[in-house]
This record gives sequence, structure tokens and C-alpha cells, in this order.
Amino acid sequence: METPGSQSSLHRANLERVVRAVRRSGALTQAEIARTTGLSAATVSNIVRELKDNGTVEVTPTSSGGRRARSVSLSGDAGIVVGVDFGHTHLRVAVGNLAHRVLAEEAEPLDVDASAAQGLERAEHLVKTLIAATGINPRKIVGVGLGVPGPIDVAGVLGSTAILPGWAGTNPRDDLAARLGVPVHVDNDANLGALGELVWGAGRGAGDLAYIKVASGVGAGLVINGQIYRGPGGTAGEIGHITLDESGPVCRCGNRGCLETFTAHRYVLPLLHSAHGPDLTAPRMVRLAREGDAGCRRVIADVGRHIGSGVASLCNLLNPSRVVLGGDLAEAGELVLAPIRESVGRYAIPSAARQLEVVPGALGGRAEVLGALALVLSEMGDSSLLDGTASADTPDSV
Repeated sequence: METPGSQSSLHRANLERVVRAVRRSGALTQAEIARTTGLSAATVSNIVRELKDNGTVEVTPTSSGGRRARSVSLSGDAGIVVGVDFGHTHLRVAVGNLAHRVLAEEAEPLDVDASAAQGLERAEHLVKTLIAATGINPRKIVGVGLGVPGPIDVAGVLGSTAILPGWAGTNPRDDLAARLGVPVHVDNDANLGALGELVWGAGRGAGDLAYIKVASGVGAGLVINGQIYRGPGGTAGEIGHITLDESGPVCRCGNRGCLETFTAHRYVLPLLHSAHGPDLTAPRMVRLAREGDAGCRRVIADVGRHIGSGVASLCNLLNPSRVVLGGDLAEAGELVLAPIRESVGRYAIPSAARQLEVVPGALGGRAEVLGALALVLSEMGDSSLLDGTASADTPDSV
């Protein structure tokens, strides 16, 4: 037994600090570990050597600032994480290891509206198919991250939503955990998009950011001091329901003139049906705009200005340093980003607007599933890695 405050308990705490820093970042040099943890360079060197000897981390040569360095990452054999992302019309699954390497990934079209049971059945099948295809021992799985396009409360229950009417009141976390026999962590797709961009994409290096996703609905994933902010009820970031016009269109939430009613695909695509037909999709609208179509350009610019109004409110309240635009609209580049910046400059207080970066997401449609992997990496503990039991008690049931 370790006595609190003893030399052995202090050493254990330092081991966990180093493992936690590496686990969250994927790979760090020893100098970066020292800065992140506050430990001395000598202490970090000794701990990394110990972790390498027991197989917890891998050390590879690299360079930093033009000088030779050593990159430290968790061992690729330390454990496996799985990400599952339900979009409005797709299912995407990814398998990765604790060193932040994606080992397999696959997506398929899916009518998520059908029912929660059918959607989770397809997710179960796709997870098992990928695990079998990669030859991974299911006992190595330490957890599954699950993303859904709707509000999730602290108990894992999906709130009432017009986007997923067949899912309202269900607990997809517990259902998928029962199907796979491993721990499942659940969050909404905007939060996972924020996590994905924070760890792998355009949010790297930003301690405070907002990830804005515009699709069938509109949501924001908020990162404050490097952590996702969910609020006490789990519904923080519902930027789509900021009121822009009290006399505007009726929103699915019951109010009028919400940001979503001026920006979500279901509202803006019909504006172009007379010119491009009822089968117009958001990716095609963006492609046509980039090719010079005047109507598509106008609609995207209007959407950008409305998004910018919502972003300005976020700036005034939270003062983030970076806003990352995700979803299909990010592919429009400056056609949508410039109007967003214009509105931010007009409606946000100058001190907040001046230091804000507005950038496109770097991960495209993969942001949410990679965020699901990052969710597991952020929620798992460090003790099991140090004890070599990350998956020893996990049943061989996937």
C-alpha cells in the first residue's frame, strides 16, 4: 500500500502525469512533456526510461526546432479505441490505438431517422467487421466513443429532437455498451467535432475554441481551457437556437427566427431548388459556388453572415481565440469564411474580434469520428496503463 505523501506515491503520481500528457496529445518530445507537466527535464527523462522499459511508451528519434529530440507516444500495443459517428445520413466507424494512430476506418450510408435499434445494430455490425478485418484481439479494446446529432444529458439519454425523432428518450450509450460488452462514452456530434479538430486538426494548439457545425441542424462544440464545456445539463453549445429574428421562420424548437432557420441545410437548399432542382445537396451547392454559380454564392454568403452573428455572440460571452467551421460548408473556403469574419467584425466587441481566428476545419467529414476516438482517450484512466491491465478485465465479447 502506498502512503499518501510518501516517495512512492509521489513517483506514482509523476508517472500518471507523464502518461496522461502523452495520452491526450498522442506524441510529445521530452521537453514538451516537461513543459506540460511542470516536471524537471531530469525527472521526465527517468520516467520515460522507466515507462519504455515496461512497454508503456515508445520512444522514436525526431527533431524539434532544428535540434535532435525524442518523441514519446503510448505503445501501439497498449490498447485499442473505437469511434462511432452517426450523422443524419451516414454511419462512420474508426479503430485506433492509444498512440493516436488510426488503424481502420469505414463509412456507409444510413437513414438514421429509421430507428435507434436499427442504427445501433448497424454500428455493432460495422465495429465487429472492422475489428475482425484488422485482426485485433477484442480484449485490447479499452472503450468506444459514440457521437449522435442531438443533445445528450448527463445520464446518456438523447433529448427530444426533431432531427432524430426515433431516438428521443433512448440511451444509445448503454445500448451499444450492452451490444459490444465494452465501456461506451457518448457525446453530441458538435462536441466530438471540436475534440477531433483540437487533437488532430485545425484546433491544435488552441486552448479555447468553438467548433461550428452546420448540417441538418446547427451546433457548436466549446473548448475552454483545453476541455470540452458541456454545461450542467449537457446541452451547452446549442448556438443554432440563438434568436436572429423574432418574426422569422418557425424553428423545430418551437421558437421563431433561430440561427438554424437561416443556415441549416433543410432551410437554405430549397432556396435554390428552382435553379438546381429538388435533389440539390450541400456538397453540390458548395461545388457550384466554387465554380462561379451566382445563386449558390449568394446563399452561402448569406449563411456566412448569419453564422457570423452567432459567432459574434460567442465572442462577446466566451472570447474564444479560434473558431473552426466544420461540415460541408467549410469546403466553400473564403466564400463563407469572409462573410463570417465580416459579421464578427460588425457585431462583436472590437477587443474580442481582433484576436479571433476563423478557420476551416482540417478533417472534413472525419472530424466527428476522430473526436469519438479522442473522447475515449480523454475519459480513460492512467492507472490501468501503468499496471499493464488496460484490457485484462475486458470481456472478449466484441
